[in-house]
Amino acid sequence: MYIYRMLEQLQQFIRHLPPFVGNVVLAACALITGLIIKGLLALVLRKSPQAPPDEYSVIRSVLKRMGKPVNYFLPILVLNMVIPLMELAPKQQRTISSIVEVLVIISFGYILIGVVKVLEDYIEHAYDLRKADNLRERKIRTQLSFLRKIAVTVIVILVVCAVLLSFESLRKIGTGLLTGVGVGGIIIGFAAQRSLGNFLAGLQIAFTQPIRIDDVLIVEGEWGRVEEITLTYVVVGIWDQRKLILPINYFIEKPFQNWTRTGSAILGTVFLYVDYSCPVDAIRKEFERLLEDHPLWDKRVKVVHVTNATERTMEVRLLTSASTSGKAFDLRCDLREKMIAFIQQNYPDSLPKIRLEEPQKMQNA
Repeated sequence: MYIYRMLEQLQQFIRHLPPFVGNVVLAACALITGLIIKGLLALVLRKSPQAPPDEYSVIRSVLKRMGKPVNYFLPILVLNMVIPLMELAPKQQRTISSIVEVLVIISFGYILIGVVKVLEDYIEHAYDLRKADNLRERKIRTQLSFLRKIAVTVIVILVVCAVLLSFESLRKIGTGLLTGVGVGGIIIGFAAQRSLGNFLAGLQIAFTQPIRIDDVLIVEGEWGRVEEITLTYVVVGIWDQRKLILPINYFIEKPFQNWTRTGSAILGTVFLYVDYSCPVDAIRKEFERLLEDHPLWDKRVKVVHVTNATERTMEVRLLTSASTSGKAFDLRCDLREKMIAFIQQNYPDSLPKIRLEEPQKMQNA
């Protein structure tokens, strides 16, 4: 009741002002009211129980993703509601109403994009990539990344269509252009066939998933992880912090290595090149001793083989395993360093060497 009386008093006050001033005051009150409503909603959400700052919170995600869109939407919505109360000529009222309606449509589309991002935050929390065996999480996150981009694109297209349809003149122009859709579609199809191919390749990757977010790849001779999959290209983060950008249809048309296609566990090899006099059994025992309590070894594979022999050296392969490719790399480096040190300390004569023998005639002379 008190608020109703305040509105009546405000309306009487505005009527005594010049029309232009009254309209400005009414518009300002509408915008301020929208901001006050938004502030009250944010205050209620912030006062509600929340998870600790380092944990996921739906309320925190809503405030982060939808705070700015609601900042625009509510004031414009309230302004749209008070336009009939303004003292305007019919033509002015139609023009202002059309502009405000367009702003309402755009800000509402912004809110829908915020809702999509809130859903994305929730799914990213539910399927955390930081797990050691994250195959299922990478599948979901790859599809999520692509679907989010499609959803945002669809929202933008619908907002543009709604804006255009809000103008009577544009509706008439659009009706007239329908007769040329056939020819225009053919021209656009030829002009955008590569972009359309990339889009279809993106759909195929999202659902057949030859690659996923956080997959480890060997592509174009580089080792890296998939960081981003867009509608048109893929970003691969190389181990030395470079970024390799590849068109998305590259992964449909060309071969590449995916080290985490069915799981993150992987085998690693260390090659030693030693003299024929080197005792392989001693190498095997030291290798097994080093692995026994090694934190990077996943206790699946430990094998020593002589895999090749040349006229000067024999090749000894140390085969091991790790839960991820990163751990496998570190494990290989550590084993290589310690095995070389072991041979240097215990069998220095077994390091690779070149033998030179004098001819028999030189010895007799």
